[in-house]
Amino acid sequence: MIKEMKPLSMEETRQLVKAHEGKEEVEAFLKRFITLKPKDVQEMRKEIEGLNNVKINQEYLVKIIDFLPEDASDINKIFTDISLDEDEIKQILDIVKKYK
Repeated sequence: MIKEMKPLSMEETRQLVKAHEGKEEVEAFLKRFITLKPKDVQEMRKEIEGLNNVKINQEYLVKIIDFLPEDASDINKIFTDISLDEDEIKQILDIVKKYK
C-alpha cells in the first residue's frame, strides 16, 4: 500500500530498501551509483531547500543530489522546462561543490 508519494534520491531510496528483507539486489544496484554518504545527502537537501527558490521543486532537488552537476550546462539539463538565472545556478553549484 502506498502511504506517501514523494521523490527520493538514490541514497534515500537505498536507506528505505535496506530496512526490508530480501531486497539485497536492489540495494547492491543502487549502491553502484551512489556517491554521497547519507548524512551528506540530508545536509545538501537542507541547504538547497534553504535557498527558498520556488523553481526548485522536489523532483529537481533529487536530480541535483543524484547527478551532482558540475557546471551551468549540467544544471540546464536538469531544469529542462524552466530557466534559472546565473545567480540561481551559482548558488546550486556552490552547494554541490561542498559535497563532492
